[in-house]
Amino acid sequence: MHQQIAMISLVVRDYDEAISYYTQKLKFVLVEDTQQSETKRWVRVRPQGQSSFCLLLAKAATELQTSRVGNQTGGRVFLFLYTDNFNRDYQNLLDNNIRIVRPPSVENYGTVAVFEDLYGNLWDLIEPVDANA
Repeated sequence: MHQQIAMISLVVRDYDEAISYYTQKLKFVLVEDTQQSETKRWVRVRPQGQSSFCLLLAKAATELQTSRVGNQTGGRVFLFLYTDNFNRDYQNLLDNNIRIVRPPSVENYGTVAVFEDLYGNLWDLIEPVDANA
């Protein structure tokens, strides 16, 4: 049996604002931006070098969804961005004025820092000790 998680929805305020942030500041690739209705688009982005997994940028459509923008996990780290070059990607965060919540530290699993995206979601930037992690 083969299964994999292909996407995860990230609730956002605005499609274009989110696309701009993820492609320009985090250097993600825009995989798809398809209009589905007058108010709904199918927008997928992925990190450089990632071939299968995508974030689905889902615009909040209700008051309840809007209340979850930036806090889908109750304040815990939500997403984990692995890198092959921590220093390069950490410098990119600094260069783009991305808020660092916890500065770099070396842990038993790798080098890690926590940053906040434009909505307040927390991310770990990790260069794992094990390159096959």
